[in-house]
Amino acid sequence: MYIVLLGPPGAGKGTQAQRIAAATQLLHISTGDMFRENVKNETALGKLANQYMAKGELVPDEVTIKMLLERISRTDAKAGAMFDGFPRNVVQAEALDEALRGNGAKVDFALLISVRDAELMARLGGRWICRTCGKLYHEKNDPPKKHGICDACGGELYQREDDRPEVVASRLEKQKPPAALIEHYRKAGTLKEINGEQPLDAVTSALLEAIR
Repeated sequence: MYIVLLGPPGAGKGTQAQRIAAATQLLHISTGDMFRENVKNETALGKLANQYMAKGELVPDEVTIKMLLERISRTDAKAGAMFDGFPRNVVQAEALDEALRGNGAKVDFALLISVRDAELMARLGGRWICRTCGKLYHEKNDPPKKHGICDACGGELYQREDDRPEVVASRLEKQKPPAALIEHYRKAGTLKEINGEQPLDAVTSALLEAIR
C-alpha cells in the first residue's frame, strides 16, 4: 500500500505520518529526511540539492524526483510506503504514478489534512521567545502568565522574523498543496479529506479509518 499525505504547513503532517506508519507498519518516507540523508552521504544528488537548500530555495522537481525514485527502488519500500512532503505538485505526482506503475503498484490513498487559514496562522504565528533565557511560549497553546514577560526569568519576549503574521501568511500561500494537485488525486478517486482541527488522537483515528 502506498499513501500520500497532503496538507499545509502547521497541519501536523509529520506527526501524523509517523503515527500512521507505526500503526500500519508502512515505511515513512519524508522528503526532509531524504534530502538530509543525501546531503550527509555527499551523494551527487545531495550535493546538488544542498546548493538550493543552503540558499533557502526549493529543490527543483527534477532533483527531488530522482531522489524519490532512488529511495523507493530500495528493498524496504517494496511492500509500500507513506510519503510525507512528496509530491508537492502535479509534475511530482505524475512521476510517482509512473514509477509505481512500473512496479505494478499505485497510490492507494491521498489523505488531505484540512485546516483553516486562521487556525494555521494561530499555530504557526503565535511563537514568542525570551531574549534572556531562550524559553519558548505560544500565545494560544502555552502563553506566559504576564503578556510579553518570561515566567522563568522575567526577560522580555520577542517574536522571530519568520514567526511574524505577515511572514507566516506568505509561507502558507507558497507551501499549501496546489489545487491542481488535490484535483489530480480527486480525479483518481484516491483523495480522502480529514478535519485537521480535531485533537491529535482524533485526527490519527480519522486517518486510520479512512485507510481501513
